[in-house]
Amino acid sequence: MTISIIGAGAIGSAIARQLARNGIAASIANSRGPQSLKALTDELGTHITAVTVQEAAQADLVFLAVNWPRVSTALKDLGPWNGRILVDANNAVQVPSYQPVDLGGLTSSEAVAQWAPGARVVKAFNHLMAAALSADPQVDGGRRVLFLSGPDADAKQTVGELITRLGYAPVDLGGTEQGRLVQFPGGPLTLLNLVKLG
Repeated sequence: MTISIIGAGAIGSAIARQLARNGIAASIANSRGPQSLKALTDELGTHITAVTVQEAAQADLVFLAVNWPRVSTALKDLGPWNGRILVDANNAVQVPSYQPVDLGGLTSSEAVAQWAPGARVVKAFNHLMAAALSADPQVDGGRRVLFLSGPDADAKQTVGELITRLGYAPVDLGGTEQGRLVQFPGGPLTLLNLVKLG
């Protein structure tokens, strides 16, 4: 399974660091091009490769981790997705005010799915601050919890298995509607830094 990350800000970089720490190969892209990511790829070593956004979009599993105002632009012209997995690691907020964006009743993942038709969207990696996401997932004898949700059970299983490989404890909240529980701001599970023991 090929893995990529679109977005090299705090969250995208945190995901890249966890993949590299676990020896999992992935590519990473941003709007400024591969050369702008040299410092990050030098830091993370041979497992993380800088590519173009178009190249990143061809992976079997793509993390989307960009500021919300740029999500629709980032996804434009990247299809067809053909059932590949798109991990929505975003929150529908204005930056830097962190005020919620009015999505007309949609969850953020439903909006992402509209902009990436044919993708199997899984909400995950969005409820923790970047510092917590970058930290060791092994805490006090347990594993840091990462929530996931979405309508496709097979896609969630794949993402859940990757979460486990990274050392976290996956907790499946259910379908797309349950993604509201971790939608920042307002979701009751956002910013909860939980540890699953045992």
